[in-house]
Amino acid sequence: MKRVIRAVLDNDTAGTALQNALEIDRRGLLAASLAGAAAMAAQPTLAAETPAKAASPRRVWKLADGWRFHLGHAADPARDFGFGAWQRSFAKPGFELTEAAKPDFDDAAWEDVRVPHDWAAGLPYAPPASVPKDKEDFSAAHGFRAIGRDFPQNSVGWYRRKLPAFSAADKGRAIWLEFDGVFRASMVIINGYHAGGSESGYAPFRVDIADFLKYDGTPNQLTIRVDASLGEGWFYEGAGIYRHVHLVCAAPSHIAQWGTFVRAQLVGQGASIQIDTELAHLGEKATQLQLRYRILSPDGGVVAAGDGPAATMSPNATATQSHDFALPKAQLWSPKAPHLYRLETQVWADGVLVDQVETPFGIRSIRFDAKRGFLLNGEVVKLLGVCNHQDHAGVGSAIPDDLHRWRVATMQDMGANAWRSAHNPPSQALLDICDARGMMMLAETRANTTSPEALDQLDRMIRSSRNHPCIIAWSVGNEEGHQGTPRGRRLSARLAARAKALDPTRPTHQAMDQGWYEDGAARAVDVVGFNYRTDKIAAFQAKFPDVPVIGTETASTVATRGEYATDAARHTVRAYDTEHPWWASTAEEWWTIVANSPSIGGGFIWTGFDYRGEPTPYPAWPSVSSYFGAVDICGFAKDNFHYYRAWWRPDLPQVHLLPHWNWAGKEGQSIEVWAHGNTAQVELLLNGRSLGVKPMPRNGHLAWQVPYAAGTLLARGLDAKGRVVVEDRRITAGAPAGLRLSTSATRLAADGASVAVIAAQVLDRAGHDMPIAASTLRFTLSGPARLLGTGNGDPTDHTPDHSAERRAFNGLAQALVQSTGEAGPITLTVSGEGLRSAQITLFAHQL
Repeated sequence: MKRVIRAVLDNDTAGTALQNALEIDRRGLLAASLAGAAAMAAQPTLAAETPAKAASPRRVWKLADGWRFHLGHAADPARDFGFGAWQRSFAKPGFELTEAAKPDFDDAAWEDVRVPHDWAAGLPYAPPASVPKDKEDFSAAHGFRAIGRDFPQNSVGWYRRKLPAFSAADKGRAIWLEFDGVFRASMVIINGYHAGGSESGYAPFRVDIADFLKYDGTPNQLTIRVDASLGEGWFYEGAGIYRHVHLVCAAPSHIAQWGTFVRAQLVGQGASIQIDTELAHLGEKATQLQLRYRILSPDGGVVAAGDGPAATMSPNATATQSHDFALPKAQLWSPKAPHLYRLETQVWADGVLVDQVETPFGIRSIRFDAKRGFLLNGEVVKLLGVCNHQDHAGVGSAIPDDLHRWRVATMQDMGANAWRSAHNPPSQALLDICDARGMMMLAETRANTTSPEALDQLDRMIRSSRNHPCIIAWSVGNEEGHQGTPRGRRLSARLAARAKALDPTRPTHQAMDQGWYEDGAARAVDVVGFNYRTDKIAAFQAKFPDVPVIGTETASTVATRGEYATDAARHTVRAYDTEHPWWASTAEEWWTIVANSPSIGGGFIWTGFDYRGEPTPYPAWPSVSSYFGAVDICGFAKDNFHYYRAWWRPDLPQVHLLPHWNWAGKEGQSIEVWAHGNTAQVELLLNGRSLGVKPMPRNGHLAWQVPYAAGTLLARGLDAKGRVVVEDRRITAGAPAGLRLSTSATRLAADGASVAVIAAQVLDRAGHDMPIAASTLRFTLSGPARLLGTGNGDPTDHTPDHSAERRAFNGLAQALVQSTGEAGPITLTVSGEGLRSAQITLFAHQL
């Protein structure tokens, strides 16, 4: 039964839109590194281990601390805590699976870890002894980490922790664990019983544990075995419980996991809201249930409320109820104003409140059009996108929420408004942040096939994420081997149909690097993605004029941050926008095509951030990460960052000068000088002498050949009348003498989760940036915090992620500092031989 419930308020007061772009330090290479400060400071993290909404009938724990970890063994049961010995069998539940599952097992020698956790980030590098020329070096895929089939001693991990005690009063309640991602092949054991798990390393999953718990007031034992012997991608994927875990205890009558689906449709100045709610009733007798709703506006006011019809549910049954609301006025979600509403849903059983769930959602319309491109809320918006893997220096795939937030802010500072989760479902934490910050998301399933496992992974991705307004399309595949074949069409068509059945509000998409013209997957989805062959889009549109298109992987320019000469022996690539693999293009080439083609919805560059594995263009040791990013693996900006920033943020006058101006020994020799920018003209000066004024070509760059002389190279961005509106300069620096520290946040929450991203930059005696410094830096931390890890952005650096010592790479290094559960001042001291040490003080405060 469905009925319309009118809004209780005639007017929806305007809420304050979240800040969409940050004003940050404009110093060249630090531009990306410092983005995100305001966003991080403003958004606290949930306290771990504390039941959320204690007054609610539903109890939720975030299981972050209290974990113990130890490596097992993928081939030797004796070294894998007895798991897999011949007498162990799944056929006899209750028999011992492993000694590690015993409540009294001595795990004192195990490592204390905090989830999210990636044990692969702590493994040593293992360069191959030799690789035959006719064989691909698969060890490069995960950045030469010592994990996989060749390293069984490192490829299985065991986790243990105690779960809260439950009493006899909890018998009959629904109790389950929610995992947002475990890489991979996980087995969840409760009090010795195998309760569930997941093969996928990316799709979220649930494990019901009520049948295996003790209800005598004593803690319960959770043990998890994770096997990362096999990968799912050709890039670094980490290993372990690298995303959040929650424990949920709900009444027998409750809203099922992912059981709320909110659909909003624009109607004039308002919106119609349809809510589907899946109820589960585990009771032993029939019960009358009723749903009650409240919709809260972005500013917190109640804009709609009402009750659903009472309905009697049979024992052990599920049912879905649908209800409509009408809002006379609506605040729309968009990148510029990411307004979020909240739906509060209560379950009443026989007149008693038994469950309550809150669901954030946004109101917006999306449409891909073959002639006009992408439309958001009826207006054309070009997708200025970035592809990214879940990987960052210092932590691997176990990215804390604040670091996710900082990474999103960094890409937004460049001008990006869209993110592609390549090539797997994104984390819920990342989606929450994209919702709040206005970053659109192209979400992608991992397996383009129709096996029960693949269909289940697609289901889990969509059901868990379909309320996120940031998601604009579901991608069902990427560069599949069968993409241009009839079989590929059948497989994608079935996946697309399943996606539409679960979520009819969003289009389907597939990314392809060939086969667009054949009877393949391009005929099965709503939006066709072109990987790299941007110059072939026009021919496709001429043949298929009614099919919307976007660029799903574009450019793939390769560059080493701060290097301006390609040297194969050193594995460096010059950072001008000229270098790319044969199958790719420069930033300027692809963007010029898309910017001048209204029918192309936009594009997603490969990639926003560098990532470990798939080292290109040097697919061999010592390179351990890619060179594709607009920023390096730390988030420090490469020069192409500023090309995109100039044309993706045209309302902000800017000019960026490259290269650095430290070329001792090349006096009088010609140096190639570029300027990225968006002002009408640029004047270049060396030591106060003008080298001329040039008009800036739209979506292009400027170049000069300048005989080198030490001093100051200055670029002046001029408007059409010749007035200076912005400047950038490069100064010849002296020897390294000191350090400058910059942080994304000075105040952290004392919650054990809050993170500050701290950049260390080497200076000369006069305080100028030293762009070629390679000083070894030592990071010393005091106060209630931990050093998560360090990095420097060098694709050939082999220092352990969690090291407190790191060589600066072209003048820069990064440290990730995380609070503990205590309040107080935190001091990070950075020192190096021959350098004046520097300190930065943060403060952790109680929420």
